[in-house]
Amino acid sequence: MKQHLLSQKNKDVLFTPLGINNPVTVQVLGICSALAVTAKLEPAIVMGLSVTIITMFSNVVISLLRKTIPNRIRIIVQLVIVAALVTIVSEILKAFAYDVSVQLSVYVGLIITNCILMGRLEAFAMQNGPWESCLDGIGNGLGYAKILIIVAFIRELLGSGTLLGFNILNYDCIKDIGYINNGLMLMPPMALIICACIIWYQRAHHKELQNQ
Repeated sequence: MKQHLLSQKNKDVLFTPLGINNPVTVQVLGICSALAVTAKLEPAIVMGLSVTIITMFSNVVISLLRKTIPNRIRIIVQLVIVAALVTIVSEILKAFAYDVSVQLSVYVGLIITNCILMGRLEAFAMQNGPWESCLDGIGNGLGYAKILIIVAFIRELLGSGTLLGFNILNYDCIKDIGYINNGLMLMPPMALIICACIIWYQRAHHKELQNQ
């Protein structure tokens, strides 16, 4: 019996990584880029979308080829496919969003080393069909992007007083009541501290995660 495209199982595949099985806060993957690209909101959004697109397409391609890939070279094949997709995304960013591409620097190229991508290819795409793998890629990519955006939102707002380049807190009326931007928020360790706070909050509200 064929499974409905949006069956409960497929919905779980798509939405679980956004919450109770988030790749960053539960599986603790992709932490390095949370340090590197979350000082500002714009590069964090672009990085999150890039990882989502690459994870989705690489999952689909590997799922389609999974029965033809010799087991002993499967990791090499996965790396080649991810590297090709990363190169395409990097060139598109340079062509249409050059300023953001410069801000992201080498970190777009380093998407190939992101544990989330290789983990989903090995754990899911190699065992499931293209549609399920597509949903898994989207879900895990968006779960990753969600954390990056939350961290970047807090760091840019409190560290620079801006969001996406627009002034939010840099007004005289706000400064008159004693508020000043906290430069500490722009330092890399704050990304880890904010991630830790998110992990604490999530585990406090999902008791089943506390034993993991």
